[in-house]
Amino acid sequence: MSYVRPFDPWRATSLCTCPFKYTVNPYTGCAHRCLYCYASSYIRNFFNPRPKEGFPRVVARDLKRVPEGSIINVSSSSDPYQPLELEYGYTRFLLEMAVGRYVVEVVTKSDLVARDADLLAKGPSVVSITITTLDANLASRLEPGAPAPGRRVEAVRRLSEASVPVVVRLDPLIPGLNDAPESMREVLEAAAAAGAKHAVASTYKAKPDSLRRLTAAFPEIIPKLRELYVEGGERIHGYLYAARGWRFKALSEAREIAHELGLTFAVCREGFPQLIDTGISCDGTHLASLYNGARR
Repeated sequence: MSYVRPFDPWRATSLCTCPFKYTVNPYTGCAHRCLYCYASSYIRNFFNPRPKEGFPRVVARDLKRVPEGSIINVSSSSDPYQPLELEYGYTRFLLEMAVGRYVVEVVTKSDLVARDADLLAKGPSVVSITITTLDANLASRLEPGAPAPGRRVEAVRRLSEASVPVVVRLDPLIPGLNDAPESMREVLEAAAAAGAKHAVASTYKAKPDSLRRLTAAFPEIIPKLRELYVEGGERIHGYLYAARGWRFKALSEAREIAHELGLTFAVCREGFPQLIDTGISCDGTHLASLYNGARR
């Protein structure tokens, strides 16, 4: 049994442009219950989250095998700062071992991450916070168990004030829900004003279970999803991607807005390398190089 594993299964393709890294999920499943979640398609009882069995012991052993200076992603499928973290503290336990020895990349949509700004500021690190919309009503329907978007923006601010670099993930863009340029601008403006340095955007990749959840909650977007996914989309690695033209247009608009706001920009698993800024890591881990020991 191992909890620290190489990321990720798509590295053999040109779609994943992330640098090599390891990933750790302290919890299995997620209480955020995002309708668009892809992990529910391959993790059993995903919306019934539970801690990893023997996590402290196993992860301590696993990390001894990881070369110092490697990138450690926390986490790739199950949010490391979901409510279980308040009970078990496995994510903070992991950070206490990893920060300063590895480059730590946290990916979350919870403001609880700001609690650990003190640890993250002690070594090369970067935090990616997902904000799909600033519309609190839409967010509560789309991500019913996740913290409100305003709380996530505040977490961006608190981390930035602690000199922890922050990435905003505009992910996923869903046709008819949050893909309007005005919606994207609201998110990126708020994140940039709070101190984010880099933006990553990607479009919704459909799986049967997530598609059922989305169409049940938002029947008004069924015609648009049918047009862009069923009629005009393409299957890639078991996912149904939206029509290529729509994806390129939406992501190009996001990139233009990000650049207006002084953010670097990348897309995630889209097949548009021309939309990824040069001289950066798509996931934002290049920002960890800003650490020079002054934050200790």
